[in-house]
Amino acid sequence: MIQLYNSLTRSKEDFVPLGDEVKMYVCGVTVYDDSHLGHALSSIIFDVLTRYLEYRDFKVRKVQNFTDVDDKIINRAAADDVPWEEITERYIESFYESIDGLNVRRANVEPRVTEDMPEIIALIQRLVDGGSAYEMNGSVYYRVRNKPDYGKLSGQNIDEMLGASGGDVESGKEDPADFALWKAVKPDEPKWDSPFGPGRPGWHIECSAMAFKHLGEQIDIHCGGLDLIFPHHENEIAQSESASGRTPFSSVWMHNGMLRIANGQEMSKSLGNAFNVKAALEEFSSDSIRLWILQSHYRTNPLLDKELIGAAERSMRRIRSAVEAENVESDDSLDASAYKRRFVEAMDDDLNTPQALAAIFDLCRKMNRARTDGKDVSGAAELVRELTGVLGFTLEAPPQKNEGLSDDDINALVAQRKEARADKRWGDADAVRDQLDAAGISISDAGDETTWSRD
Repeated sequence: MIQLYNSLTRSKEDFVPLGDEVKMYVCGVTVYDDSHLGHALSSIIFDVLTRYLEYRDFKVRKVQNFTDVDDKIINRAAADDVPWEEITERYIESFYESIDGLNVRRANVEPRVTEDMPEIIALIQRLVDGGSAYEMNGSVYYRVRNKPDYGKLSGQNIDEMLGASGGDVESGKEDPADFALWKAVKPDEPKWDSPFGPGRPGWHIECSAMAFKHLGEQIDIHCGGLDLIFPHHENEIAQSESASGRTPFSSVWMHNGMLRIANGQEMSKSLGNAFNVKAALEEFSSDSIRLWILQSHYRTNPLLDKELIGAAERSMRRIRSAVEAENVESDDSLDASAYKRRFVEAMDDDLNTPQALAAIFDLCRKMNRARTDGKDVSGAAELVRELTGVLGFTLEAPPQKNEGLSDDDINALVAQRKEARADKRWGDADAVRDQLDAAGISISDAGDETTWSRD
């Protein structure tokens, strides 16, 4: 049984979908700049979640939106002196380039706010008609205090949350806690006609409307970063449940941690410390970036450090070497079933990718030693390909710069490793392999023979 940590209940729960299809909504990007590695973190984690659910025979319908009208987009368009539509098209294309480069599979549906405007307006009208929202000076606001359990996701009371958010005091609101569902038109900004007057939607209502349209009024899993818990997801819950009269809006709320930089700050565009995905892919392979992310549990806050990504690159070489090495034909086969059980048990435990990866690396080490003992490891190699595929690895060798070791140096290290293996000094043998991996040298064992190649 798969267990997932639910941010709403603050506990791990058995995952049981509402119907035959897992309905999953992932909060997407606001398209005003290139994607950074914080976006990659979220994209990769929820890509792995989708892949693993399918591996466990669930049918998944994943919806991930684009926010393609927003203050940040308008400001970027003004700074670049181009139409706002040009900004959105440019950075939607950029987002696709980034996730494709990271081997992240695209969602089943990828709606845009501007394409679902009729549904957004209709949902706002529904909230107004039900008394959960009110019109004021061409804008529409949600009545926060009309929802008795408002704050159940973030665990704060309304007054505490007002302090955390800076206490919005927009003129004309009934209560400072109320948030905008529709914003009255401003000069030189995009606008749409509505029963409330020309304007554009607030940020929070967009996701509720798109989830309702493409998944229904109750869904199984809602995903996003920890930074979205308040106010975005808190407000999504309130407006969605007020409109539908159904609780809960989402059975499970999953939130990934935030990347940190060396001094402990969170990484963000606003802080100017974001590492662009495109730049990262020029320096590292998608597999190494994915491994660096998955080596930490998704609810932790991993450190953004190029040395850690470089170490992950070297670790990926060990996996590739294990599965690509020439197989020994033998009637004695390596039994890898225990490693598959370890992998599944880890992933069933709230997507514990560090432990799942440990099972894969242990199996690779076992394969290398089994080859030396003359065992057939072809079945184990296929299992490694299967399990790494669940985690989204391609196992493709990236272009490498090969500097530092001459052919004579490499042959000497290979001989040193061969001697260590003959003496069954496995730690010493693995240390030499790591040294070769770090230099971009792949080795392959077939019985007593070892061959090498430069990646």
